[in-house]
Amino acid sequence: MKIIQRTAVYSKYKDLILLNKNIIIAGTCAFVSAAFFTQFYYTQYNESHIANSIVALLSEYSVYIPIFGLLFYWDNRYRYINPLTGKKDFKIIKMDIKKLLTALSISEVAFSLSKISITYQLLQLGVIPYQASMLGSLAASTVSIVLINLLVIRMVKLFRTTDSVACIPQ
Repeated sequence: MKIIQRTAVYSKYKDLILLNKNIIIAGTCAFVSAAFFTQFYYTQYNESHIANSIVALLSEYSVYIPIFGLLFYWDNRYRYINPLTGKKDFKIIKMDIKKLLTALSISEVAFSLSKISITYQLLQLGVIPYQASMLGSLAASTVSIVLINLLVIRMVKLFRTTDSVACIPQ
């Protein structure tokens, strides 16, 4: 009985679970790269706290965005095939890209502002640059993940229910 309940819960929230998995994987890769680049930039180029905070953010995005995009497409590629023709449905792709960009834009603004301000404050307190970057990323990621989940569910309604999707592989 519990297995059936778990399967039903997973089926109901599958798209959201996969979205969060993609965010966490891409975020982890970006997290590690930002810590490395922050420390490297600080020791080799510039000890400015604000410049270092911005470099940390830019290095994080340069890793996060491509990895997240690939993972999201890979997990959702079945949604973009028209069941009648077997070809890609560019209307659905375009609609989902708009919804995803809306949700990501809002949550990434919150992430960016949080990351820069927290990293800057930690650097001002004398925290080692890579630690400041990591703590700033963790705090900003928490804000961003909560916000994107709320936006995807409530505002943009990115994921349709299984009733409206004609072709879902089992």
